[in-house]
Amino acid sequence: MAYVDLDTIRANMAKTPETCAHISTKKRIQTLQNKDSQPTTLMYFVGNHKQDMPKGIACYLKDYRELIDTTSRCIREDKTGYTAATVLS
Repeated sequence: MAYVDLDTIRANMAKTPETCAHISTKKRIQTLQNKDSQPTTLMYFVGNHKQDMPKGIACYLKDYRELIDTTSRCIREDKTGYTAATVLS
């Protein structure tokens, strides 16, 4: 999922996750900026999957946001794009 969310940044088609036109991270960021909970049109991050086994992504949204933020700022010689600063704080 992170690979897909970062693909437009690595291809230098967008500068930040929230400016990528066709990824779920943009919708999740917009929802969080509006002080809403998780988007209803996307599968929820449910956290610890061992607790009651709810349907959803077995990760906390906060942890996924941190993964995308950190990974998007990594500069790689074999890729043209990256995010220059922390954008998901």
